[in-house]
Amino acid sequence: MNAPIWHGHATNRVAVLVGCTALVLGLTGTGAARAGGRDLGREVLAAGDGWASEGAGTTGGTAADAAHVNTVTTWAQFRQALADGGDAPRIIKVKGMIDAVSEGCDAFAAEGYDFQRYLADYDPAVWGHDNPVSGAQEELRAASAADQDKAIKANVPADTTIVGVGKGSGILGGSLQIKGVDNVILRNLTIEAPIDCFPQWDPTDDNKTGAWNSEYDGVVVYGSTHVWIDHNTLTDGRYPDSSLPSYFGKVYQQHDGLLDVVRGADRVTVSWNAFSDHDKTMLIGNSDSAGSTDTGKLKVTLHHNRFEGIVERAPRVRFGQVDAYNNHFVVTKGQNFAYVFGIGASSRLYATHNALSLASGVGVGKALKKWNEAPLTAENNYVNGRLTDLIAVHNAEISGERLQSGAGWTPTLRTKVDNPKAVPGIVDHRAGAGRLR
Repeated sequence: MNAPIWHGHATNRVAVLVGCTALVLGLTGTGAARAGGRDLGREVLAAGDGWASEGAGTTGGTAADAAHVNTVTTWAQFRQALADGGDAPRIIKVKGMIDAVSEGCDAFAAEGYDFQRYLADYDPAVWGHDNPVSGAQEELRAASAADQDKAIKANVPADTTIVGVGKGSGILGGSLQIKGVDNVILRNLTIEAPIDCFPQWDPTDDNKTGAWNSEYDGVVVYGSTHVWIDHNTLTDGRYPDSSLPSYFGKVYQQHDGLLDVVRGADRVTVSWNAFSDHDKTMLIGNSDSAGSTDTGKLKVTLHHNRFEGIVERAPRVRFGQVDAYNNHFVVTKGQNFAYVFGIGASSRLYATHNALSLASGVGVGKALKKWNEAPLTAENNYVNGRLTDLIAVHNAEISGERLQSGAGWTPTLRTKVDNPKAVPGIVDHRAGAGRLR
């Protein structure tokens, strides 16, 4: 084929928390993921640190015995370590950058799939804009996509900690699926967003101007509880959207989300991560029609994260009580930018003590985007070093999307809240993989 595809190189938790100091100091072993003399695999989320600390807290695989501590250097080893061990707690230490697509996208292509034939068959001048694509090449594309799906997804079981060893360890092109489980920790990993080798052309999308639709998020938290995602770097890495070609006048989009929290997921803390160079960054709640699964859930805390080169969804929120504080949002000159916080169906966003660094010419009102009628709290936020009422500025600049103030709740699960004027200096030096102190 000659497609333009890229080649890549709960119940026992209280007792664990009581004994966490001893666990941190012991059981380190060879190849431990360490920072400042600590074994990261044996660390738990601190009490009071966001929604993931509520109830039994989040301990991941801290209670793992020696037989369930593995250091992996390949994608095959990583997936095997996730699959082995039954229901026992486990610690998986990722050493180096492991590649889920090491043989390139061609390895997944079904026999007979030809991207140039696909383009010819579904050219809007031939196919039109009234019907989704169908036929032989679409069936072969779907078969190819199914093979990739099976190869690059890794299902993370309950009571698991995954940590990167030292600096420069993580996952290229894989999708971590935290689905229907409880008690998971991800730390100190560099995660390069997976690329969809076989995006689908939908001529009916985008008001019948068409669009390329892709699958695969870097990390998906789906129907899971007590998840702590800390000190990771999530990015498009080698394949930024600017490098992607266009067909039928639309970018051949091969990325989806970096980190999505969906379908009744709950009690999640996202702290000290660096998100960069991505479009649809973080979705909390994936559908306006998901009220039956999402109402009363999707409680997520975001603190001390850095977002730079992000187009939108930092995050976009539906239904959830989302606490966002001490984050730094950076919008550089000339970058494509839509918004930071998306206010969606029945959301209750509480965004305070954040810092926004906006290039000249970027309207402050675009920090917020109204998708649905839902009140939010946005207080004590600083834009370019100046205290700014984000809601008031939004309503003045974008009068057709008036937002209501007052989320109707107040977070209690916060650790130290830093002065937002100091947030850029603090977060920029400490957020991301390899920066644990």
